[in-house]
Amino acid sequence: MGTIYYGGSATPIHIDDRALAHLKVVISTKLRRGESFTVSWRHPDGEPRGRSTIWLHPSIPMRFVFDDPEPAELSRAWIEDLAQSANSSGGIQLVAEQIDTNGTADDAPQTVEVSD
Repeated sequence: MGTIYYGGSATPIHIDDRALAHLKVVISTKLRRGESFTVSWRHPDGEPRGRSTIWLHPSIPMRFVFDDPEPAELSRAWIEDLAQSANSSGGIQLVAEQIDTNGTADDAPQTVEVSD
C-alpha cells in the first residue's frame, strides 16, 4: 500500500502501490504544467467506507511513498484513462485498471503525453 503525503496534512492517503505509480505519472505531468485540479478515490478496504477528493495545486508540497522498492510496470492504457479524467471538469477519478484479457502484450512505449 503506497502513501501520498500532501501539504501539511498529518493524514496520509493510502493507495495501492500499482495505482499510485500510475496516478503519480498523471499528477506529475499536470503539476509540472502549473495546472490545479482535483483527485478523487474510494477509500481502500480497512478504512471507513466512503470516498475522498483533494484539490492539488503546484505550490503545495506532495510526496509519494511506495511500499514496494521496485517500480511498477506501467500500463499505457491506464495512464491514458487517468489522464483523460484529469482533463475533465470532475478532475482525476482513480478508476480501476482495465486488464486486457485477450492475451496480447502492451509493447507500446510507456511514455504517455497528457493532452491539454
